[in-house]
Amino acid sequence: MRSHELRSDNELSGTVHGPTIQAGSVYGGIRIGSEPRGVGQAPWQLPPSMHVVDRSQEFEALERHRTRAVREERPALAAVSGLGGVGKTTLALKWLHTLRPHFPAGQLYADLGAQAPDGPALPEEVLGRFLRALGIPAQQVPETLAERAALYRSLTADRRLVVLLDDASTAAQVRPLLPAGRNVTAVTSRNRLPGLTVDGGCSVHVEPLGPEAAVELLAATLSDGRVAAQPEDARTLVELCAGLPLAVRVAGARLAARPERRITTMVRALAAERDRLEVLAIDGDHNVRAALDLSYRALPPPAARLYRLLGLHPGPEFASPVAAAVLAGEDAAELLDTLHDASLLVDAGEDRHRFHDLVRLHAAARAREDEPGHERAMAFRRIADHYLASATRAEEVIDPQHRTMARDYGPGPVVTTETDDDPDAALDWLERELANLMAVIRRSRSAGFPSVGWQLADALWPLFLRRKFYDDWHAAHEEGLAAAEELGDIAAACRMLTSGGVGQLGSGHYNRALEMFERAAQLFLEAGDRLGRARTLNYRGLALQRLGRLDEAAVLFRRAAAELPACGDVRAAALARMNLGDIALATGPALEAARHARAARTVLQEAGDTYNAARAATLLGRAHLALDQCDQAQENFVAALATLRGLTANYETARATAGLAEVAERRGQAQVAREHYRQALELYTSVGRSRSDEAESSRQRLRQLGDGESEHQSRADEPNPPTDSPATSQE
Repeated sequence: MRSHELRSDNELSGTVHGPTIQAGSVYGGIRIGSEPRGVGQAPWQLPPSMHVVDRSQEFEALERHRTRAVREERPALAAVSGLGGVGKTTLALKWLHTLRPHFPAGQLYADLGAQAPDGPALPEEVLGRFLRALGIPAQQVPETLAERAALYRSLTADRRLVVLLDDASTAAQVRPLLPAGRNVTAVTSRNRLPGLTVDGGCSVHVEPLGPEAAVELLAATLSDGRVAAQPEDARTLVELCAGLPLAVRVAGARLAARPERRITTMVRALAAERDRLEVLAIDGDHNVRAALDLSYRALPPPAARLYRLLGLHPGPEFASPVAAAVLAGEDAAELLDTLHDASLLVDAGEDRHRFHDLVRLHAAARAREDEPGHERAMAFRRIADHYLASATRAEEVIDPQHRTMARDYGPGPVVTTETDDDPDAALDWLERELANLMAVIRRSRSAGFPSVGWQLADALWPLFLRRKFYDDWHAAHEEGLAAAEELGDIAAACRMLTSGGVGQLGSGHYNRALEMFERAAQLFLEAGDRLGRARTLNYRGLALQRLGRLDEAAVLFRRAAAELPACGDVRAAALARMNLGDIALATGPALEAARHARAARTVLQEAGDTYNAARAATLLGRAHLALDQCDQAQENFVAALATLRGLTANYETARATAGLAEVAERRGQAQVAREHYRQALELYTSVGRSRSDEAESSRQRLRQLGDGESEHQSRADEPNPPTDSPATSQE
């Protein structure tokens, strides 16, 4: 006999009239009739509700599920998941409190302690508390989990109550705690609990707040006029908190404790990224780092290691191969799923992942604390090598003629993103990963790997050339040049000067470009590199051409066309011929321009340089237009577009399209001409060149053709738009 059981020896004696009930051990007394009766009043255990902002969609999802459950006469079960501190419990409490009029039998609440230092709460312990709350005397609570669960279901079958199971670990922990009848249960967890869908559960995932909602929450927390008085600082503050309600409340609480402090002060404190997690704490209570530490400590060791090593990733998001790279080539798919289930990662598109900002900082902090310095360095090197190898592969696919310089990698293995031979797909990959590639470039020198900086900048050449990310172009080559100089690598420094100078040309900084080209020429001269110095003739000529010094430019282009073949580079010599043709067209002799363009196109086609061969075709088309040879001009523009559209080279596509528009205009095909001019303007705008000379020419022709739409929004692009034609690929 268990000591806490109540023995009932209900032998009957004497005369008994009417029905009788005999039982062995009786738990909770005997009740007859439909109304349940416990000892004392109904339990109302839910913690107080807090102010909730911007959760209408989540509320609607929860209510839709409950309404359907009522209609189907079954219990309603909802699993609310999300990052620690994102407001899962707040949302669940708000929802369940609104249901009180419909559930008069009470509210049950349990913290299941998924992140507790001593482990999650046992279901039998929670059931014991629930049974006592429902009126079962402690001595009558059954001993085993199965008996307690059976009694719990019996007691709740006819009651109308709600249950909140907070911070659950697994679906298995939850199942014995689900009431019977038409009751409502909300489960919160850092993990998604797909197992509960088998039990008819509805899954609701809670994301961080958007900026406006987070500012509203900050204002509610402060309850004074500082948010209204300092709206921009308030917005900056909540962005630094990554929209995490816990972080916003903690920041607001710290400000509320100091009424004289401006929001700007907290912004400055949080802007010091490394210390941001420590700032977001109030005497050990509601500590953001502690909330994240709880999730971290609950991870299996391999997932915890992946988490902290991913904290070394310098960019905003990453694809799955990055996770394999930090683990030295190991399959990371299951570990990534574990991090997603723990709400430490969120989806960022197909096979892409990201940290919320505070989580990224936390992961990096755990890496500093839990990983030896050499392990951190090697993990970052593997990340960098992944991007360098993948970008180099993309570069080879897009521009096989580009003289790719040698790459050096760490001890490996090197994980490379699998790509096919589609240049468009390779360009798209480079553009999609540009933020990450730039982050690696900026981090590489301080991480002790300067060669990665200039080599990765070099690998980005085809993207910069075709899609004109000028700010990144300048920054990448500036950092790459500093890295090459730190290494004392003259060849790398010259590459950064010439490729970077082409970017300066494209963005209209002609004098800066000329300085860079002349510096590279001097370095080549000192190194005795005749070919390298000969190649700078083209670059210097381009800068002089943009500066309007056409005669000087033509001299250098002629020298390049003569010297480069002797040095073994007929392709660069062809580019010099194309540049000579461009000058000839600008100064008048169209026949000479056509001769240079035709010769350049032939050599470039033979060299397999389809991009520059297409540019030569556009130049040849313009020369034929100058000669009033519309049929030949159209033939060349169409041929150029057939290649350029496949390369997504929008600027050059715009120039060829404008050429077709002029052909149509000369033939009296006004509607066709207008359509081509509109397309050209859209393309110029797409690469930030809506105010270039070419774009203005197309716009003026549209006006002359009577098209009122020519004044469209393409005028209002970049604050300091370039006004020149594009730089020429010389390498």
